[in-house]
Amino acid sequence: MKSLSVGRGALRTALSASILALTCAGLAAPPAEARADRVRLGSASDASRASWSGPAFTMNGDGGVVAASMGRAIDAVRGGSGSLDVVVLAGSAPSSGSATPECDTVMGLAGVNSCTTWTLTATSDGDNAQVNQDIRNAEFVYFAGGDQCRYAAWKGTDLQASVKSVVAKGGGAGGGSAGTHINSSVVYDACRGSITSSEALANPYDSYATFTTGMFSWPHYADTINDSHFVARDRMGRLMSFTARAVKDGLTAGGKAWGIGVDEGGGSLYLDAQGTATLYGADAYVVLADHQPERAVSGRSLTYKNFKIWHLKPGATFDFAQRPSCGYYLRSVTNGRADSGLYDGTPSAPSSDRSSAPGGGSSC
Repeated sequence: MKSLSVGRGALRTALSASILALTCAGLAAPPAEARADRVRLGSASDASRASWSGPAFTMNGDGGVVAASMGRAIDAVRGGSGSLDVVVLAGSAPSSGSATPECDTVMGLAGVNSCTTWTLTATSDGDNAQVNQDIRNAEFVYFAGGDQCRYAAWKGTDLQASVKSVVAKGGGAGGGSAGTHINSSVVYDACRGSITSSEALANPYDSYATFTTGMFSWPHYADTINDSHFVARDRMGRLMSFTARAVKDGLTAGGKAWGIGVDEGGGSLYLDAQGTATLYGADAYVVLADHQPERAVSGRSLTYKNFKIWHLKPGATFDFAQRPSCGYYLRSVTNGRADSGLYDGTPSAPSSDRSSAPGGGSSC
């Protein structure tokens, strides 16, 4: 499954009128013959126990399950003993190979009783009784790669509440690529197409820069905007634009927005119940916009001074419960042009004043 990518330039000009008429739900609308498809691997009976030890989350740079972080999440949820059930939600079927690629990996991990893949191609599938029963009986829900607009269209359906119930009982959630996007508190939903960094910096209010809020808000992960395939597709500029706009429009609280970009090639951010994230496999970045943009208006390029950027490498941790006040480097955008060296820099020195940390965070 691949991230949605919509051609721009001449194609955008020719189709602009019809694209602008689409809503997120409309773009995700299935063909007339669409139906919900279910494939279950492992035990036909669900695991059952009184309590679980999560929550735990995984957010991956591409669509595939990362065995190391997923295995850790499963161990955390089951408290190191017993077994649990996983549900994979997908908005489309794989174009080749196995019909259940995520569950194929999950079933090779310790502590898994079953893994059920649901392919849901209609917004109304979010109210399917069997889908929601499977989700509520599971202990981890994984959103596959594909098109996050289809996932955002499930806002307000029973499915949204069912996924929240899994986390509330001590289970977990996560995803890859599009599935990573849907797990942040502000979702870049791509309902009108995928925007590039240069386009987002040239106009933060480009018609392709669309967002969904109020889908999920996981413990310790508030005020976040996830992005995937991060370095490989040069998405730092667009995440800068997204966070600046989130602050300008009040999409996040306290005048701060935190962007999290995870690279492909096995990158996976594991978040534990205490709010500590551990990175697996490939680099990731945390981008903080903590003041109003110098300029963020429709039809004009972005100007924003001093984004704070943390560069995380595999094995690094980041405390989302007590967000740090140092360890970042600074980069700016002026008239839509970003500084050079966006993906590397010299971190700031540790602060001796804990009260200066954004949100009252910890020292480095």
